[in-house]
Amino acid sequence: MNIYNRIILLFAAISLIACGKSEEIPQEKTQEVNVYTHRHYDTDKLLFKQFEDETGIKVNVINANADELISRMENEGDQSPADVLITVDAGRLHNAKEKGLLQPIESDLLKKNVPSHLKDDENYWYGLTKRARLIVYSKDRVKDGELKNYWDLTKDKYKGKVLVRASSNIYNQSLLASFIAHFPDSNYAEQWAQGVVNNMARTPAGGDRDQVKAIAAGLGDIAIVNSYYIGKMIESDDDSDKEAATSISILYPNQNDRGTHINVSGAGVAKYSKNKENAIKFIEFLTSNSAQGLFSESNYEYPVNPEVNASELLNSWGEFKEDEINLSKLGEYNKEAVKLFNKVGWK
Repeated sequence: MNIYNRIILLFAAISLIACGKSEEIPQEKTQEVNVYTHRHYDTDKLLFKQFEDETGIKVNVINANADELISRMENEGDQSPADVLITVDAGRLHNAKEKGLLQPIESDLLKKNVPSHLKDDENYWYGLTKRARLIVYSKDRVKDGELKNYWDLTKDKYKGKVLVRASSNIYNQSLLASFIAHFPDSNYAEQWAQGVVNNMARTPAGGDRDQVKAIAAGLGDIAIVNSYYIGKMIESDDDSDKEAATSISILYPNQNDRGTHINVSGAGVAKYSKNKENAIKFIEFLTSNSAQGLFSESNYEYPVNPEVNASELLNSWGEFKEDEINLSKLGEYNKEAVKLFNKVGWK
């Protein structure tokens, strides 16, 4: 082989080595977190953008209702891209945990920001926002002080006057589950549910706002409603919402005993998360002082973080004692609550 051919072979070998080395150069992974969320509020979009700006971690969002998201995660299995599941109601979060879709996480910051009764007792999920299950009543047809607690809705004097959503609604299921948890050795929960059925003004229909509008229309006098719906109606651009909200008074039930039933929107890290560290940072951010303040001011939800004050509107309704039962119980007793609803004929 002449010198010329040797030089050609040498250069070819060097080129191959160089190409091999270039393939081994690690590509920088895009920092991201994939969020499956049931929530659909503009406030959340603002917070997700703020998280991106502060951390450089891109937030990819999949929006659907809770059942669809949970079913999707089940079908995807260990190939699921989900890092975080956000949904409303502790019962749904417990369901996701029981289906093996979440993993426990340890975070000193989350322990500080989220009181123990507002998170899973094994750290599979953490509350992000609170909402109270209120009793609202007609200013014209029910006197202030007449009602004091949830049990009052079963009194004979309110026959044909109580408005409420269907038993399929998770908020009602969780409310009844809390009664089962508080009174496991009595028929309190069943008797309450039967008493409400006996006093219903109509077959359950519509959402929480519809119950308030039904009071305004004179179809009933009393309703069970989540607190943040009232805030949204008061601040709504829809005149019918505003008018309906001005026709009712607000009661925080059971202030002389266990306190008003509350529930949460919450988040957990997906079992097969590929970005676990980013997922934890994301949930920590949503429980931070700034994020909690925005949830309250813009979406009329109560902060879970005890260092953050509720919005001016929520504060104008007064302070209240909340039921501090661990919200994991709402999921644990959900099936029993559904059975009781069926038994008493709550449609």
